[in-house]
Amino acid sequence: MPVLAPPVADSASAANTALAAFTHYVGRQPILDATQQLFGYELVFRSGLDNAFTGDPEQATRQMIDNVLLFGLETLTPTAKAFINCTREALVERLVTTLPVELTVLEVLETITVDDAVYEACVELKRMGYQFALDDFMPERGADRLIELADYIKLDFRACAPHELRRIHQSLKGVQARFIAEKVETAEEFQQALADGYELFQGYFFSRPIILQQREIPPSHMLYVQLLSAISQSPWNQREVERLVIAEASLCFRVLRLVNSPALAIRGQITSIRQALLMIGEDEFRKLVCVASATSFGKRFNMSSELILLALHRARFCELIAPIAHQIQGEQYLIGLLSAFDAILQIPTSQILELLPLRPDAAGVLLGQETTASLPFQLMQCYEQRQWVRCARFCHKLKISEAELTGIYINALQWATREIRDAGM
Repeated sequence: MPVLAPPVADSASAANTALAAFTHYVGRQPILDATQQLFGYELVFRSGLDNAFTGDPEQATRQMIDNVLLFGLETLTPTAKAFINCTREALVERLVTTLPVELTVLEVLETITVDDAVYEACVELKRMGYQFALDDFMPERGADRLIELADYIKLDFRACAPHELRRIHQSLKGVQARFIAEKVETAEEFQQALADGYELFQGYFFSRPIILQQREIPPSHMLYVQLLSAISQSPWNQREVERLVIAEASLCFRVLRLVNSPALAIRGQITSIRQALLMIGEDEFRKLVCVASATSFGKRFNMSSELILLALHRARFCELIAPIAHQIQGEQYLIGLLSAFDAILQIPTSQILELLPLRPDAAGVLLGQETTASLPFQLMQCYEQRQWVRCARFCHKLKISEAELTGIYINALQWATREIRDAGM
């Protein structure tokens, strides 16, 4: 299996290195509806460790737009709207007009002074078809002037006391915009926002969705759990793995499709699943099983593809960081994947781990413990939560640059997006 290490070393290395050169960090956070289905993503770009744009403001805004174009909204926000943080320059200079109207929501930051130039720019962009969101809205701070143009208004659950937040929300009753509860970090806050009439939700709470009820894994899906258990052992039992694969028709098809793919360039006929497994190799087969199990569970439980994408993105990221962090790639892939399985299966992580013979250090990571195997997943969490200063410390520890880290993050996201698409989700 190709190993990604700075500089990125696979078929897309040149493109990823070029992309990474344009930015240090790109942050992504899902915006979900009341049923926790994906509605969009907020995108945040940062050029330095202080979580803010640095240098000349005009150059910074141009860099932000370039980043969106270079990474591509089809990768950063597949099948969803992109909420793009806009600076004054991006609006007044109409730089955002390079972005697709149908996919883009222009998010006016609370730090922007809404003078005549900003207002006139927003009116023109609205006429062109762009939607607007008012970020961290507070009355009488200048953004009131844009309420009539807003399609979305974000209220920050950390900005003031709950009663004050409800007062602000009530004062906007009758406004046509949809309300987004931002920085929702607990199950209680989510329930309160639902009761208060918010339609959309955003926050770290959704990075690890609440388990609404405990459920058993259906017998028809236990085979995938047994396979995950079998491939987590090193070395694995070849005959047991073969027996499990043969018992699942769709998995047999995936194995044969993979062995005949141009990537493996295998000549000659394959006469058995055993031969196919030997040709594929352990690492590629582990990856195939992990993707198949995640998509199978997701379809069975009618899960949002965002959860499956999250699982695969984490898995690939941890796998790519593993050699840099001197960790076992196959094990790190499983850690990343299983970190979202509590939400996918809606059963506690501890119950899942009872079925999988992971090393204690690997299982400890999934239980929130600090172990020798923690670093790749901790770095992924920091990136997801946009904790840039902690990301920088990890970069220093791993001796990689911020740009190289972004290249790895995007490489993993591109791979996960392709897998979701190929699985028909």
